[in-house]
Amino acid sequence: MLSEAEMKRLRWRCTHRAQLELDLLLGSFLESSFLELSPEQEAAFVILAEMEDVELWPLVMGKRECRDPVRKRILEMLRTEFRGQWLQKTAV
Repeated sequence: MLSEAEMKRLRWRCTHRAQLELDLLLGSFLESSFLELSPEQEAAFVILAEMEDVELWPLVMGKRECRDPVRKRILEMLRTEFRGQWLQKTAV
C-alpha cells in the first residue's frame, strides 16, 4: 500500500500528463479501481504511470506488446476502462 505522499504523487502523475486521453484514463482508473488492486498490481500500475506518454499510449491501445504479465493485466483493465468511458460519451 502506498503512503499518503506516494499516493498524492501518483494522483498528480496520472492527471497532469501531456496527453489529455491519458490524463482522463489514468485519473479515472486511479479513482475507480486502484484501491482494489493487489500490491503487485499496484506496483505495476505505478510503473506504467511513470512511463512517458509516447511509450505508454501504444501499450494502452494494444499497438505494442507488454511482456510482463502483471503490467499486461493492468493494461487490459485500462483498455476496459477506456472502452467504458468511450461508450458513456457516445451514449449521451
